[in-house]
Formats: sequence, C-alpha cells, structure tokens
Amino acid sequence: MHALPEDVSRELERVVRRWRELSADHALAASRDMREVVQELAAVTAGQPVPELGPAVLIDQLRVLVWDAASADVPELADRLADLRRRLP
Repeated sequence: MHALPEDVSRELERVVRRWRELSADHALAASRDMREVVQELAAVTAGQPVPELGPAVLIDQLRVLVWDAASADVPELADRLADLRRRLP
C-alpha cells in the first residue's frame, strides 16, 4: 500500500494534531485510551503487545500500527480513530 485510505489518513492526522496540542499532564491522563487503541491494533496486526515506552512515543506507535492495520484491511479503522480523537481531552 502506498497511501492510507483518505478517511483513515484524515482521522489519523486529526488524532496526531490533537495529541500534539495536549499538555504533558493531559497526554499522561489520555495515555490509557491511546494505549488501548495501540494494543488493539497490535493484537489484530502483529499478534503481540507493543512495549510501553511512555506518552511521548505513543503517537508514533499509533501511526505505525494504523499503517499496518490499513494494510491488513482492519474494518472501521477510521471510526476507531475518530472515537479515540473524541476521547482526548
């Protein structure tokens, strides 16, 4: 795959933008929700957990796993990302 589907790309960029706007305290508080999505995507694409490297790395882990999930045709990927974005403070 050379590009993400448009809806997935749009939602991923919205999540990334929102995550970057968070203060350190808010990012730490939102880490649980972000980590949950990262682990769900890892489970369906890699079949193993992703190491916990802290809030600063979570967005990069999400970006990689979204590409893996899109390549694996994980259903409702854009919806999952939109739901995550809505849960961010």
